Amino acid sequence: MMDAMLLERVVSLEDCHEPLFMRRVAMPEPGPGELLLRVGACGVCHTEIDEIEGRTPPSVFPIIPGHQVVGRVESCGMGVKGVEPGSRRGVAWIYSSCGQCSFCLDGFENLCSRFRATGRDADGGYAGFMVAPAAFTYSIPDQFTDAEAAPLLCGGAIGYRSLMLACLKDGEILGLTGFGASGHQVLKLARFLYPSSPVFVFARNGLDREFALSLGAHWAGDTADDPPELCSSIIDTTPAWRPVLAALERLRPGGRLVINAIRKEGGDSALLAGISYEHHLWMEKEVKSVANITRADVSTFLDIAGRMKLKPEVQCYPLGEANRAVLDVRHGRSRGAAVLLP
Repeated sequence: MMDAMLLERVVSLEDCHEPLFMRRVAMPEPGPGELLLRVGACGVCHTEIDEIEGRTPPSVFPIIPGHQVVGRVESCGMGVKGVEPGSRRGVAWIYSSCGQCSFCLDGFENLCSRFRATGRDADGGYAGFMVAPAAFTYSIPDQFTDAEAAPLLCGGAIGYRSLMLACLKDGEILGLTGFGASGHQVLKLARFLYPSSPVFVFARNGLDREFALSLGAHWAGDTADDPPELCSSIIDTTPAWRPVLAALERLRPGGRLVINAIRKEGGDSALLAGISYEHHLWMEKEVKSVANITRADVSTFLDIAGRMKLKPEVQCYPLGEANRAVLDVRHGRSRGAAVLLP
């Protein structure tokens, strides 16, 4: 038996402040091609909030959330090769894909119709142990602790994909709307990959703006503020629609907005009725969404993070305080990335 935090039904976090329940559950066993991991750390992501509130609901209940998992291999299922017990592996949002469709064969397994997400379609890392397909796990660079490595597997990897989709050239201005677990890693990554590119940060929270400036942002303001110059690309990591419209107004002609969110909250979606072709889309502006991640995104980003020694800012919580961690992420009270330690 092991301890795990379970989501048993969809709830509103406005009404329910303890959506997850600590339970004693059976120890999972690895099947063919799978690993059993003893969880060392699991990041808390805004996507868990989308699961809890039903914007991207789990396919089964109860479910153990958590898709930024670092652990030690406890045992290997039949057929696993090249992975030794005791080695450290990571698990990301992509739990599995079919491997046979045109998307998978062309390197876009993130678009596979049979894409399965860790912690949503299969039990994740809010627990003492978890199983995962060995082919969808990753070696973790030695210089990172478990807590430092966990946010790399989602906020960092999806941030890397977003930055690649932004098609930025060195020297062009990058904007970041929202500044949480992913945004602060993208800022560090952008300064490494595009050293001549100014980075502007748009964030409602004054502490987030101060945090961005301390990490090297060239300017930080509210989401409604006008930056010193228009941006070539903007990456949006907010759960709302208002910052999207504001970002479109702050793109230069031919600029690109990349929306990095699994789901948007619906409360302000009526704002989209006020979209203006002239002010928001005119002059060949582009809008690109980010759908999941591929294994190549994760492994490539981990290699870059290891080389540049990108260490996320983390705030750690005991596993039993997962509800507090989720609410802190929901209300922007955690600096950097929230991480659970079983």
